[in-house]
Amino acid sequence: MKKPNVFERPSDLPELDLKCPICGKTAVFPYKPFCSKRCADVDLNRWLTGAYVIETDEEEETEEKK
Repeated sequence: MKKPNVFERPSDLPELDLKCPICGKTAVFPYKPFCSKRCADVDLNRWLTGAYVIETDEEEETEEKK
């Protein structure tokens, strides 16, 4: 029995022509929606550093210290 390889695209999935949101190259299966680990890491870094923000209608919570 052949061991499945997570880096190969399963043949039963439809072919989609997605573009990487970071560089615009064609996305590859193991890193979708990105084209590479580098672009996935760039996106993660943007989330972690606050470059991406999801706006809400809620007010910021503040703690009163006595």
